[in-house]
Amino acid sequence: MKRLRWLPFALYVLVLAPALVARPAQTESPRPVIDAAFDDVVARYHLPGLAVGVVEDGKVTYVRTTGERIAGSGEPIDADTLFKVASNTKSMTTALLARLVDQGKLRWDDPVTRHLPQFRMHDDWVTREMQVRDLLVHNSGLRAGAGDLMLWPEPNDFTRADIIRGLAYLKPVYSFRSRYAYDNLLYIVAGEVAAAAGGAPYETLLRREVFQPLGMARCQIGAWNRAEVGNVAQPHMRQGERNVPVRADSDAIPASTMDPAGGVRCSLNDMLRWMQAWLRTEPAQSPWLSRDQRRALWLPQMPMPLSDRQRAWDDSHFSAYGYGWRLADVDGVFKVAHTGTLMGMYSAVTLLPDRNVGFVILANGEADDARTVLTEVLVKHFTAPAQRRTVAHYADELDRERAALPATRRPPDTSARRPAEVASMRRWLGVYRDPWFGEVALCASLERVRFASRKSPMLAGVVQRVGERWLVDWDDDSVDTEAWLDFAGTDGAVSLTMAKVDPEADFSYDYEDLAFKRTGACP
Repeated sequence: MKRLRWLPFALYVLVLAPALVARPAQTESPRPVIDAAFDDVVARYHLPGLAVGVVEDGKVTYVRTTGERIAGSGEPIDADTLFKVASNTKSMTTALLARLVDQGKLRWDDPVTRHLPQFRMHDDWVTREMQVRDLLVHNSGLRAGAGDLMLWPEPNDFTRADIIRGLAYLKPVYSFRSRYAYDNLLYIVAGEVAAAAGGAPYETLLRREVFQPLGMARCQIGAWNRAEVGNVAQPHMRQGERNVPVRADSDAIPASTMDPAGGVRCSLNDMLRWMQAWLRTEPAQSPWLSRDQRRALWLPQMPMPLSDRQRAWDDSHFSAYGYGWRLADVDGVFKVAHTGTLMGMYSAVTLLPDRNVGFVILANGEADDARTVLTEVLVKHFTAPAQRRTVAHYADELDRERAALPATRRPPDTSARRPAEVASMRRWLGVYRDPWFGEVALCASLERVRFASRKSPMLAGVVQRVGERWLVDWDDDSVDTEAWLDFAGTDGAVSLTMAKVDPEADFSYDYEDLAFKRTGACP
């Protein structure tokens, strides 16, 4: 098997680069346009809280917040309120690694096993060939979101050692380095590589190498105390006409297994400092990271599919993943960006280096569409202001896209469900085991059949019958992706597989990667 080369796509970008010509900087004040978009998105999507900030030419030119940290509490969100930035953590993890490269403690092309001898992928050749850079660019060959059930929903009992052990059992669905498929588990591995090379826990290194030198004083990672830190937004989900807090923090917030992939919390002010650090391109302006490593992080490493929406909305010609950043062109302007999504928390960071502009969006509610349309309005304000497209324009476009989805991509009607009878499922009852996810029990309880995971306690619920199929109705409403249960085999050798009921649901509910075998009877 030949090792794939990185050079051709880099050459493609070098050929394309002359087309990404910097245009004159935006001179009109952003406030009227952004104020209008801010108001419109809050009104249309009924967000519990929102924070938006803009940096232009190194200066903060816009800061605005609205709403409450907890709906109905009367506690206002301000520029120092902490939000979960979710996968915007990834660019902080890669910045930490870049700092270690600058210090000579690490190389991007180091084999992962040089730092973590216990690391294994399903294929021995991939194990030997996987470099530190491969952990960061979503080219592993695994299905998108593979193994994410070891990370979410939280809290759960999976450790980073479990993640590293479990990777050996996740079967690839593509060839290594052949295509892009978003991954979280390998960022957990990257955090452990940083810890091994840096000689300290990941959380300690991130504070020392990223937060402290950049003055991101309120950012939190690892274990901390909410009461002592104060001013922390909580996630919400929409129920009817209300925003309802979900998965609220206790006072003592523990370190999380998923920290290197999505565990950072920062305020709007912190994220504005983060963007200012990236928009200072000269070493004299920002000695925190060398010019070589800045370039490395923004060098396209893995081509990404270019969607119809990117072509239609942005006139985009390329899309790629760097080290913890998504790279694309919008109206001939280079864009460096990432989003972050956790239950009830959404973030977006967008940099337009050609314009010396960046902006950040933080929300503590269900804000997928809100983030998409607000990001687009703000990008277009700086790349194609003459278009004057509004929140309503892009929101209506999303609604039309959704209405045009084929029936195979829409959630099936499960309204005729009823609790499964114990007698009808008796041949399938028992304790099952998957090699990376561990044990689940499918057992009778008070005339119902319950599914319960041993290491992920939020994955528990009552089995329902829908026609000739079974699904799990999770007890906790914040676990918002139900699963089909499919059984096969005889009494002596029974297997269980699962699949998302909604084919368009978040890929982190990677039920499709599970392959359970029955190991015993119900206790």
